[in-house]
Amino acid sequence: MAVNVAIIGLGKMGISHLAIANALDQFDVAAICDTSEILGGVLQKYTGLPFVSDFDKLLDRPGLEAVIIATPTTTHDWMAHKAIEKGLHVFCEKPLTLSSAVSRELAAAAEARGLVTQVGYHNRFIGTFGEVKRLLDAGAIGKVSHVQGEAYGPVVLKPAKPTWRGKAGGGGGCLYDYAAHPINLLNWYFGEADACGGALLKSGFSAEVDDEVYAALGFADGVTGQISVNWSDHSVRKMTTRITVWGTAGRIYADRQEIQVFLTGDAPIPEGYRKGWTVKYITELTPPVSFYLRGEEYSAQLEAFGDTIAAGEGSRENSFLSSAETDATIEMIRASAEANGGVGSFGATEIAPRKAGLVRRILGR
Repeated sequence: MAVNVAIIGLGKMGISHLAIANALDQFDVAAICDTSEILGGVLQKYTGLPFVSDFDKLLDRPGLEAVIIATPTTTHDWMAHKAIEKGLHVFCEKPLTLSSAVSRELAAAAEARGLVTQVGYHNRFIGTFGEVKRLLDAGAIGKVSHVQGEAYGPVVLKPAKPTWRGKAGGGGGCLYDYAAHPINLLNWYFGEADACGGALLKSGFSAEVDDEVYAALGFADGVTGQISVNWSDHSVRKMTTRITVWGTAGRIYADRQEIQVFLTGDAPIPEGYRKGWTVKYITELTPPVSFYLRGEEYSAQLEAFGDTIAAGEGSRENSFLSSAETDATIEMIRASAEANGGVGSFGATEIAPRKAGLVRRILGR
């Protein structure tokens, strides 16, 4: 039976989640919610979905079972808390909150009520990154020595008045909004980081937040890691995420398109691989989804959310608790950067005029 869900926040990600949820068999969209009466009214007129501008009134709608929260990060904690108090399952965009302690409290509250929680770290639903996890669990490259997580994108390419993502204490800048993705993958593979050093947070175009993030991390069993993230990279067309893992019996490299695996044969070789190089492409690693928008991973994560609720088994992938590990790692990086003076700016800081409007609001630009 389909889950009655409400979409909260009608910006770029909210509109995307709305389109997907409205097309999936797992959900019936019961209502949409946003502070913009104009935007909500337009969507209600052309979709026929009930629009509610008041969040508290939305939560009181009869028959509501779950919410998808796609609002600015600073609202996640209290919105998720209220939804949990109402006994609702919660899917929330990343990062979960700006405090790992708060994220853990939310996870505990949801678990106590037997509710399903999930956070929008969609990379875990990309076939290549999932294959990295499978190979590591199988011990294919022996004892892991080091991992590198990278992400580059053309998000902030000139000085401009910031959106909520670029405000201090708001979206959290490149560290919270962009670096969270590769950090979350490293947490998935190796657990919560237990050490951080040499962190650098650099601002080039943003006046209040960082645009570049670099840090050394430590994980259990002697695994070391590096994070290199820059959302002011002119050389890429859209976000590019990469993972490289070195072990005593080989190396794994993966991005959105392919996984390249080199195996020495000194550890068990999984089926489908051979000694030396093996390359597999996303087309052979991604299960089909029932509705495609932007990428299979966005539909797959919502399918998983709905299926988990229907199964009544509690949270599975990307739970609030696992997301708190990423929040904690982010806090370690910021603390390291502040401790060693690695927070600074470079380049232009003059703010260019910016036009606002409905189109920009919808696109999140």
